Amino acid sequence: MIKIICIGKIKENYLREAILEYTKRISKYTKLEIVELPDYDYDIKKTLEVEKDNILKVIKPSDYNILMDLNGKNLDSLEFSHNLDKIRSMNSNINFIIGGSYGVHEEIKNKCQEKISFSRLTFPHQLFRVILLEQIYRSFKILNNEEYHK
Repeated sequence: MIKIICIGKIKENYLREAILEYTKRISKYTKLEIVELPDYDYDIKKTLEVEKDNILKVIKPSDYNILMDLNGKNLDSLEFSHNLDKIRSMNSNINFIIGGSYGVHEEIKNKCQEKISFSRLTFPHQLFRVILLEQIYRSFKILNNEEYHK
């Protein structure tokens, strides 16, 4: 199973529709769950602490955690798909964690086996969720030798 753990809710209808579409497409290949956790706007330290506690409630010690992080390793779509395939062969639960506007607490970073960046550009967190889902879908298409990836 793949779980997308995100801070914040999607407010825009067009993004919700895109998320629903990719969720439907991915469901052909694997079980997918999206966990939306509340975002907070305290001072940075308190916000990171509260969001950390919420993330820790939804991950298990046996999960494989991947942090989506601007400073993570950059992969192209083929590398990402092969990496996902390798991880899935050894782990039944994979979590992709998308932090809030202040990032994530150091304790969450330490619980992640990998940190991946899709770009050095900064994306709105809601839009990034769509980008991540699209890349997961693309990965399954690549791994199954199906038309889509070019």
